[in-house]
Order: sequence, then structure tokens, then C-alpha cells
Amino acid sequence: MTTEIDDVLWESLRKAATAAMGNAYAPYSKYPVGAAALLDDGRTISGCNVENASYGLTLCAECTLVGALRMGGGGRISAFYCVDEAGAVLMPCGRCRQLLYEFAAPGMVLMTSHGIKTMGQILPDAFGPKNLENPS
Repeated sequence: MTTEIDDVLWESLRKAATAAMGNAYAPYSKYPVGAAALLDDGRTISGCNVENASYGLTLCAECTLVGALRMGGGGRISAFYCVDEAGAVLMPCGRCRQLLYEFAAPGMVLMTSHGIKTMGQILPDAFGPKNLENPS
């Protein structure tokens, strides 16, 4: 499904990310994060950060979002939005950019603090599944 991402869709993703942020478990950092994505089939999914006393085991909002994607039957991400408690747009960390790349639909776009960017703009020359294919 090819969907034009208009202002109405971006606003619905912002609201879904904000709602997801309300479910964050961030007792250590006190930095709740929410994320939302529009899938290529028109569904919207969301995720929030889930911290752990062993900080390295903390799950970013993107991680729980991708878990929701897989548990909900799969699909590919067409558009992505991530916010902090103040509603500011957040850029995914490097690990999460790689995770989003793995599940991106062709032409996936992200809202960033510098406007809308493509996956290729935020993770150029990405390593992915095609790099692991055996040459014929």
C-alpha cells in the first residue's frame, strides 16, 4: 500500500506516540519515550521505552514498537514518529535506526527535529538482510 503521509496522518502518529509514552516504564532515567508507526497496510502501532535496573537491558520505544509489529501479524513501516515527555520529536538512536531499517517499507519516512527524512537519509549505506544473502 502506498500512502501519502499528509499533515493529518503525521498528527495521528504524534498523538499515538504521545499516548504510548504515557505507558513508558522509566523509573531510573525519568525520561519516558513513545513511538508510533504507520504500517504499509494502514494500521498504526506504537511502543514505549521499558527500563531495567540493569541499564544495558533497557528497551527503547522502537524495540517495543517492533515487538508489537511482529506480534500483530507483521508488516512494514511506512512512517515513524517518536516523542519525549514534553512532546518534542526524538531521533532514534543508532541501534534503533538499524532496527527500523530492518522493518522499513520502501520509501519509509520519519519525523525528525529537522523535518521529514527518509530512512536512507538517517541511515545511509545501511547494512541489512540483502548483505547476508548468498551470491548465486
